[in-house]
Amino acid sequence: MAHLPTIEISGADARDRGRQYGEAARPLIERSLAFYAESVPRATGLSWTEVLERAPHWVPVIEPHAPELLDEVRGIAEGSGRTFAEILALNSRGELTRGNPFDHEDERDDGCTSFAILPPANPLGHVWSGQNWDLWAGIADTIVLLRISQPGKPTVIGHVEAGQLARHGANSAGLSLNANGLGAGFGRGLAVPGTFVRRMVLESWDLYDALQVVFGVRQSLSSNLLLTHRDGFAIDVETTPGRHGWMYPTDGLLVHGNHFQAFVPPQINDTYRPFSVDSLYRVPRVEEGLRQVRQDGTTEKAVETIVQNTMSDHFSHPNAVCQHVDPRRHELDRYATIVSSLVDLTTGTYRLTPGLPCANSYQQAPWNLYDGPGLSDRPDVDDPALSRIAAG
Repeated sequence: MAHLPTIEISGADARDRGRQYGEAARPLIERSLAFYAESVPRATGLSWTEVLERAPHWVPVIEPHAPELLDEVRGIAEGSGRTFAEILALNSRGELTRGNPFDHEDERDDGCTSFAILPPANPLGHVWSGQNWDLWAGIADTIVLLRISQPGKPTVIGHVEAGQLARHGANSAGLSLNANGLGAGFGRGLAVPGTFVRRMVLESWDLYDALQVVFGVRQSLSSNLLLTHRDGFAIDVETTPGRHGWMYPTDGLLVHGNHFQAFVPPQINDTYRPFSVDSLYRVPRVEEGLRQVRQDGTTEKAVETIVQNTMSDHFSHPNAVCQHVDPRRHELDRYATIVSSLVDLTTGTYRLTPGLPCANSYQQAPWNLYDGPGLSDRPDVDDPALSRIAAG
């Protein structure tokens, strides 16, 4: 596809925002649900009907942390003409495609490579974040660029599967989030789906609030979250159903893939194997490529070129940094880089490739991050959502 569809939703009422979203994304949501109605039963051993019957079990787990987001999901369902259970399942697809979350978790193979480039790593002194988002090729045509405006919170720009609350993005307070799967779903019982956690992170005014979300909400899967701030700070948190690990940039550069790089959880230490083995070479390949920014990144265009060349790396094709479909896999398990992103947190420009970075140039979003409210617009009152998270 030549361009990513753009959707903008706004307003104080969560259900109304959801209706706006559902109406705008209706045909894309239909395609996405058709894909998962076929792939989820293969991963879980449950029929799609059984999945939808059990999906509402997530409601009491999510509600203490994010009741407004559940209302937004209800609105998406109304706007798209689908059921609440279908949209809730769509927003829990990470959990559903790794096994039966209502009983046990298995591991599936998918991969992304995220990065942060801070002032010490580039002569312009800018702050960049981004990643290659690798996902099933079968849903590549359901990706949208979403802008969310709501009173009292930063404006969020993110690229997501149509109908999802969040996946990767940045906000008008200068905070970005890039995420990668880690496999190792050793948790038991339902927990807050990662999509809800990511949206709460992206609604945070600062890094303190974002980390409160990350450490205050239990997930059932292991997931890597790379948080970057325009003031020149980045931290990578490897989250698990148990303890978390974290790491910081080296000489202004931080790259993370799909294996544990900060620590290996004790629950799996004796048997751990990376669930996406190509991560073991993707990370050093991207590190090597992005180090060139320190020397040659003297203009924004030069940085964009270096990043695109790096994220288009075909070493060990097709399972490379720039991932192409591997015909040896089952058709429902064929992955590809569906979006490559490059966000300049210094200037607020948000760039993406609509598909493989080796075949598509970065296109700038129609909005600037900082067109939304900044820290000076932050409400002085305490955020009740954060109070709920802190209280567990």
